[in-house]
Amino acid sequence: MKGRLSRLRPLFGLIVAGLLLATFVAIPSYTARAQGGLALIRDTETERVLRGYLDPILIVAGLSPTSVRLHLVNDPSINAFVAEGQNMFLNTGILMALDKPNQITGVIAHETGHMADGHLIRAQAGMKAATVPLLLSMAVGVAAMIAGAGDAGQAILMAGQQIAERTFLAFSRTQESAADQAGMRYLTATHQSGMGMVEVFKKFENQEILSARRSDPFAQTHPAPTDRISALQSLVDASPYRDIKDSPESQYAWDMMRAKLRGYIQRPEFTLRQYPLSDTSKAGRYARAMAYFKEPNMKMALGEIEGLLKDEPDNPYFLEMYGQINVEMGKVNEGIEPYRRAVQILPDAPLIRIALAAALLGSENPKYTAEAAQELQTALSQDYDESFGWYELAQAYGRLGQTGKAELATAERYFAIDAFPQAMQFAGRAQRQLQPGSTDWQRATDILAIAQTQQKNQRDR
Repeated sequence: MKGRLSRLRPLFGLIVAGLLLATFVAIPSYTARAQGGLALIRDTETERVLRGYLDPILIVAGLSPTSVRLHLVNDPSINAFVAEGQNMFLNTGILMALDKPNQITGVIAHETGHMADGHLIRAQAGMKAATVPLLLSMAVGVAAMIAGAGDAGQAILMAGQQIAERTFLAFSRTQESAADQAGMRYLTATHQSGMGMVEVFKKFENQEILSARRSDPFAQTHPAPTDRISALQSLVDASPYRDIKDSPESQYAWDMMRAKLRGYIQRPEFTLRQYPLSDTSKAGRYARAMAYFKEPNMKMALGEIEGLLKDEPDNPYFLEMYGQINVEMGKVNEGIEPYRRAVQILPDAPLIRIALAAALLGSENPKYTAEAAQELQTALSQDYDESFGWYELAQAYGRLGQTGKAELATAERYFAIDAFPQAMQFAGRAQRQLQPGSTDWQRATDILAIAQTQQKNQRDR
């Protein structure tokens, strides 16, 4: 019996595991961090451009923009998904593959549909319903095998697994169609065209057909591409905003963001072929600046950015990169002023403020230490979970002789990345040096208690 069972294909759970995240299409100066096995990157310009598309959609969907976190995944696959806790993830692959803001807005609207309709929670109920025939077939099939009817028992097991798979996949296809319809409602409510969503499906239709040409349509997690496009096109045609186009300003912001992203993600030689010197557009020069920076060829990168700053002297993202290039070249003092100017233009951009503080500390000039600490405190009040900011703040407090605060900042840094043993260690050290009953002392106490509970939960999983 053991030999027969081992020949069965992977159990239903292996298929369902990949569906716990609701996906849209599944076709085979930055900071980076890891979360749950995902390589995440952060960039102020990219995040602000994307939030400009996302937040209006969230509002009409009845969700609070401040409660939904947007994450950029450094992954070349064409994918987007939502996860529990109101988290939306966009792969860099889908950002680099799409040509228009309206296309990524369609993706975002679809994913918001999953989130607003509670599809992640319902998926759990769908899995439970689908496992009933699987469990029944297992009981009957195993009993048949024990009775000596091995082939019949194996057939029963296989049949039960197929029924379970089809039950859940049918449930998944229903959710995908519902998310399409919800996304169209949100686009209409925000006076936007749904053509972008249709274009995304058409753009990747051939790849889906090639991979699914001989497959069973009932074994797909998403509706068949042709059926899905047809249904969406009908909704788009009925919209009074069908022919609304992206504004030139929106298209420019998208082109610049994508050029910068390509320069950062791709190999420099590929980017330089994609944006040759003959391309004198701002997007082309921006992409080359990032590619040169990555090589590294700081002299060429500096030249491209200086040219862009002549065209747009108050562009905070150009100023940010100009500051970063100077710092990387060892000219830290020359990098401070561009960072300061960028922060003045975008006072609510914590990542740029943290970069300014890092440059101030990197100058090794004691007169800048207090300023750096203040900038970091402001940045972390805007983005409490930015671990690099806590690292820099610990350095600033250490230089100021505020050891207890430095230990607490280090505890916050580890707490932000879920390194709970280290968070507890430094919180305990901070607690012993801070004034009992003070706000900082109480925060250290909270970190100890929460980290201890979280660590226990991790062990119990």
